[in-house]
Amino acid sequence: MGIKVLKPRSNGQRNRSVSDFSEVTKSKPEKRLTEPMKRSSARNNYGRITMRHRGGGHKKRYRIIDFKRNKMDMPAQVIAIEYDPNRNCRIALVCYKDGEKTYIIAPVSLSVGNEVISSESADIKPGNCLQLKNIPTGTQLHNIEMRPGKGGQIAKSAGTSASLVAKLGKYCQVKLPSGEVRQILSECRATVGQVGNTETENIKIGKAGRNRWKGKRPKVRGMAMNPIDHPLGGGEGVGKGHHPVTPWGQPCKGFKTRTNKRTSSMIVRRRNKK
Repeated sequence: MGIKVLKPRSNGQRNRSVSDFSEVTKSKPEKRLTEPMKRSSARNNYGRITMRHRGGGHKKRYRIIDFKRNKMDMPAQVIAIEYDPNRNCRIALVCYKDGEKTYIIAPVSLSVGNEVISSESADIKPGNCLQLKNIPTGTQLHNIEMRPGKGGQIAKSAGTSASLVAKLGKYCQVKLPSGEVRQILSECRATVGQVGNTETENIKIGKAGRNRWKGKRPKVRGMAMNPIDHPLGGGEGVGKGHHPVTPWGQPCKGFKTRTNKRTSSMIVRRRNKK
């Protein structure tokens, strides 16, 4: 993947860069593997806004991704690498020996014509799926399950990867992209390799309208509001001496909100520890 910097022919194109889509080989998706997406604009079933700054955006269809990879011991050939408007990584259209087609997340160096397989005796190659107990330590992984059979939940965005640190009995220790080291059952499945489209973090938006295409509405700082609208609002020449809070007074930027004590024992090392 490469990045193409646009020439400053207008104010909207100045300092703007886009992906060159050089790895994409097919423009239209497999229609059978898509479904319509209803836009809620961050409203709940009462019609009330539950998340601010969401709305609008380009119309798109959802691509059904096979996160479980439970078609065992049957090789599949990569037919095409496609663009997915719902995620920042690329997806690969694969066809199994029996003719079934599915989408998977495309890792680095996976190209058209390659074969991938989900098997306990599969080679350690990008795109192959195995149980953690059958993967050597130090291997880069993505699309990692947290419970056997549930499907991949960890390390699925562009450029991310986790690494298998150690194997301890029925558990394996995995270092996540955030730096957290977590215990995961060794029966959980993971895919070998790093997620592709690694240069996506270097893309410059360039203009506000491009964020509106994504469904992101403008944000206003709390300090720029009136006191009735935000706890940080108002004041004549007041500096930044406030503690950061949400519009409803909930502390943020460092305030811990984790309440899942059931899985706290699975965390070996926190992500914020040096």
